[in-house]
Amino acid sequence: MLIQFTNNGIYCRQADVYIDPWKPVNKAIITHAHSDHARTGNKYYLAHKNSESILRYRLGNIVLQTLNYYETININGVTISLHPAGHVIGSAQVRLEYKGEIWVVSGDYKVKNDGYTIPFEPVKCQHFITESTFGLPIYNFPQAEEVNLQLNNWVEENAARGLNSVIIGYALGKAQRILTGLKTDQPVLLHSTIYNTNEALGFDNSRYIKFTPEFKKETLNPGIVVATGSVVGSPWLRRFDPYKLAFCSGWMQLRGARRRRNADKGFVMSDHADWNGLNEAVLATSAENIYVTHGYKSVYSKWLREHYKLNAVEVETLFEGEGIENDSSENVKEEKE
Repeated sequence: MLIQFTNNGIYCRQADVYIDPWKPVNKAIITHAHSDHARTGNKYYLAHKNSESILRYRLGNIVLQTLNYYETININGVTISLHPAGHVIGSAQVRLEYKGEIWVVSGDYKVKNDGYTIPFEPVKCQHFITESTFGLPIYNFPQAEEVNLQLNNWVEENAARGLNSVIIGYALGKAQRILTGLKTDQPVLLHSTIYNTNEALGFDNSRYIKFTPEFKKETLNPGIVVATGSVVGSPWLRRFDPYKLAFCSGWMQLRGARRRRNADKGFVMSDHADWNGLNEAVLATSAENIYVTHGYKSVYSKWLREHYKLNAVEVETLFEGEGIENDSSENVKEEKE
């Protein structure tokens, strides 16, 4: 087969390239810049052009080649191209073709349009590697417009009561969706990791306040704070009292997840496909061979076999999907504050 699953990662022997390897290799194709997919130590990197600045910010001085979507390169007879994944800015599915055999490595993806990232596009293939982060029927996410309305109503209600609104989300992907969805005249303060990530992405920071040690709470009076999960329960967060705390995550569809974090509000906002999205994506590829990675992979692969009669198998990887207990997939440079 063109693709193998090895101890170093997903490997194409014919082209001698790995996709999102979890150990250092010679040549790595990166689907997106979250740290469970984009790791240090590889000699050469290939990624979508919109990932270039954030990869360099996170990984340092790397040797990086970039492609536009649909642009092709040929490595030892293997035609390789990148296609929109809809996960975060610059996220890409990797298509590999050799002698009529076509594989697509999806990385992480979502099917619903979030109004910010370039939407997911299915790619026809015979072999499709899919995540299954939310691979259970209980996960049915609302449209972005509905979540944005809920978010804006919540911050306005808090402001009317003289409370700050603290919103927690990943620095890459979730934070930009939160900021794009917010429609408010309230001052918005960003944790420095989010502010710096925005700058690396070219996201407009002009109307936001960057947190510094000199920050005075009266600057908000009241306002909105957007931060990463690393601040929860920390002295950093207590300086914004009185406040209400919200998490933005697909896991917020489960009430217990919100209770475990002592959150006042949970917004069901995910950069991953929900149950219907996973099925829609898999079927749209017309692939008969499905390889299910991180998430509910045993449940989802069984579903694909029994319900759609596909040759679906579980694959062990070191990808992590979406978490709310910590920022494990946001292992980035934090500033001491």
